Order: sequence, then C-alpha cells, then structure tokens
Amino acid sequence: MAITAGMVKELREISGAGMMDCKKALTECNGDMDEAIEYLRKSGAMKAEKKASRIAAEGICRIAIDGGKAAVVEVNSETDFVAKNEVFQNFVETVAKQALASDAADVEGLLQESFLGDSSKTVKEALVEKVATIGENLNIRRFEKVEADQVVGYIHGGGRIGVIVAAKTNVKNDAIEEALKNIAMQVAALNPKYVSDAEVSAEYIEHEKEILKAQILADPKESQKPEKVIDGMINGRIKKELKEVCLMDQVYVKAEDGKQTVAQYVDTVAKANGADLKVVKFVRFETGEGLEKKNEDFAAEVAAQLG
Repeated sequence: MAITAGMVKELREISGAGMMDCKKALTECNGDMDEAIEYLRKSGAMKAEKKASRIAAEGICRIAIDGGKAAVVEVNSETDFVAKNEVFQNFVETVAKQALASDAADVEGLLQESFLGDSSKTVKEALVEKVATIGENLNIRRFEKVEADQVVGYIHGGGRIGVIVAAKTNVKNDAIEEALKNIAMQVAALNPKYVSDAEVSAEYIEHEKEILKAQILADPKESQKPEKVIDGMINGRIKKELKEVCLMDQVYVKAEDGKQTVAQYVDTVAKANGADLKVVKFVRFETGEGLEKKNEDFAAEVAAQLG
C-alpha cells in the first residue's frame, strides 16, 4: 500500500512521533493506522534505552489542585522545542494529576503506579512510550504535594517555573485567593528560601556568619576594625540577607510605596476580609535547576555531519 504524506501527517499528530518514524511505522504495517501506533509503542523500550544517556535539562512544570491539596511536578526533555509540544504538555499535566492522587513517596514509587491516562500501563511504561513517539529522552524528575486550608498555583514562563502557596485561613473568597496568587508570583520572581526567619536553622546562620567573617578578614581595610565592630557588621549583613531569603520579610513586589513587606501585605488583606490568614508553606520548582545543561554548538554539529 502506498504511504501518503497525509497518512504520515495524521499519525504524527496522533502520536507526536517524528516524521521518519511515522513513515517507517506505516510502511511496516501496510498503512494500518492502529497497527502503526502499536508499532511505535512496541519500539519504545529500545528507543528509550538509546536515549537514556542524553541530557534532559529542559522541560516544564505543571500543577494539579483539588480543594486544599496541590501537587507540582517537573518533567524534563532534551530541548525547549519539545517542551512546547502539545503531546508532551498533555503528558506532564496527566503526571501532575497522577502525583496529586498518588500515595507514592518518591518518583520511583510513582513510576510503578497504574497510569491515569491509560490504566493498561504503568507510569513508567507511559513515559517509555512518550520517549519513543516524541524522540527525546524524557524524565519525570520530581514532584511535591502540599495540603492546607487553601492552596493556589502559579505557572510562569509557560512552565519554566511552577509555584504552590499554601495558607491557613478561616475565610475563603476571591480576595484571599488573589492575594495568595500575588504571593505565588512573588515567590516565582524573587525565589525566597523560607517562609519566615522562624524556619531558618541556627546551622544556616552560623554558616553564613563564617562566610561573611572570612570576606571581611580578607579585606585589608575591613580586617583592621575592632572585633565588636566586625561582629556588628556581620549581624547587620545577616539581617539584610534574611530579608532577601525569607518571604515574609521581602518587600512586596506590587507595593505602591516600595516599602510594604509581604507580611504587611498579608495582614492588610486579612483585616480587609475579617480573616485569620497565614502563609504556611510554598514550593518553587524551576525547570532544570541544578542539572547539567547540554552545550549546543550547532555549527560544529553541522560540520561534523558534513565531514
């Protein structure tokens, strides 16, 4: 049977596989669309094994929310191009829902579960299938779940950053939700490490003091100052640093006067709505953070192929 461009296009749209893979599948299956899809699925394990060594540091984050529960996931791909692929994005959204419904403690546990998108396979098998059809190494890197009186999610940059903010509150309305979304945007933009200074460990403080002291002693002018002055300088710099890494102490990015802190903003919203409102946790995932990135040199790649 002759394989037409229209048939290849149709299979590509269904599967998300590369053009040549689709053409080969249709040729092997004599143009039968269902058999061609099955062919692509069966070839998945072999393709996944070949691609597993490739660096996957792009991708997207997605969030799933159900009442007072939320989950954020990061799924990596090799290229930003695939991260924008609708087939890949739909898969990641399903993985987020899977994480939300799951009791798994880690990704390994999640991979062994029956896949929400197709109960006939596990999450791992669904992932392998996507590697085969999309044509890149893919990796479900991490997920985290939170539960509170109210949770909100915020996706920035098409999925480059995913943020969940959880709050304890006795009032749930649009104003409270909007305020928490504003705080989620703050987390995305300024990347705090803690909700408040109450979460900062003594070990962290001491470690930072050691670094600051070493910096001061390395400066010929600063090192000549009396010990009490140096201690005061260190404490002052620690307080300044905590204002940067603690969410509640940060200057609220939408503050009209440029001075209102996030804590003051929360208090203002709470009083306006007669609520007891407290941000208790946030989770911020940034795609590829901490991962080795592939160094692309397309000119060298083309030259190598021509050579």
